Amino acid sequence: MSEKATWRIGFKNGLSVAGMGVVLLVMGGCAGEAPKPAPTMTQDQVRSNADKAFEKLKQEEKNRAIDSGVGPY
Repeated sequence: MSEKATWRIGFKNGLSVAGMGVVLLVMGGCAGEAPKPAPTMTQDQVRSNADKAFEKLKQEEKNRAIDSGVGPY
């Protein structure tokens, strides 16, 4: 067999392997779960969460002031 024919066979085998790899990657990507959309929050939920966080901060400040013996700012 000539070098040219050997090279063609090797090239075809390489293309086949690369093609199968691409097919497997595409199949794997399509089989994965679609990303879930981020949950949306209403303004009331945001306000409620902010109020809770603010109350927690105020309570921590009180506790810190009591522990150090110094009044609040």
